[in-house]
Amino acid sequence: MNKIKVLLADDHPVVMGGFAMALAGFGVEVVGQARTPAEAVEAYQALAPDVAILDMRFGEQMTGLDAARQILAAAPKAHVIFLTQFDQDALVKEAYRIGARALVTKDCDPSELFAAVQRAAQGELYFMPAIAERLASLSVLGEQSPQALLDERSLEIFKLMAEGLTNAEIAERLGVSSKTISNSSQAIKDKLGVERAADITRLAVRHGVLQA
Repeated sequence: MNKIKVLLADDHPVVMGGFAMALAGFGVEVVGQARTPAEAVEAYQALAPDVAILDMRFGEQMTGLDAARQILAAAPKAHVIFLTQFDQDALVKEAYRIGARALVTKDCDPSELFAAVQRAAQGELYFMPAIAERLASLSVLGEQSPQALLDERSLEIFKLMAEGLTNAEIAERLGVSSKTISNSSQAIKDKLGVERAADITRLAVRHGVLQA
């Protein structure tokens, strides 16, 4: 049976080294390692691995999601796994929406990572228990993210609120009156069920509107 060929992409060499060793123990061949999303896209095109394992965040403007979109646009049958912490429902849903085969945590058991790689290489989905439970909860309770509850303009205002801007500063940024923003911000708070600035920021980070 041919070895599964994997591309690893993470901006922490120690993390990649640990994954490479763990996968090698299961007979998986790590054919390349990338430290940026751009390198990941180039490496995928050059190496054509069976599976690409991408960090969701790279500490720069381009993310693992951006890299995956580029990879999948050029190779729709690519098998992508994301490394994430499952702390943002919107990012988890977006990852599967664009075509991810699995999401795993960086502290997962090596056997679980290998299981995800095996399933992905076969073109199948793999759900860790934590992510399966979260997705099931979202399905039962319905989508409660700011992206689902707010229109485009309100979401823009919400993001600025989460960044800590005052109503006056938001009004100046958007070229409208302070009264308009005051009314809009209160309506947004009522719709999302939050009031304190800290809760607004926390909600924005959780749902991927704002990067931590």
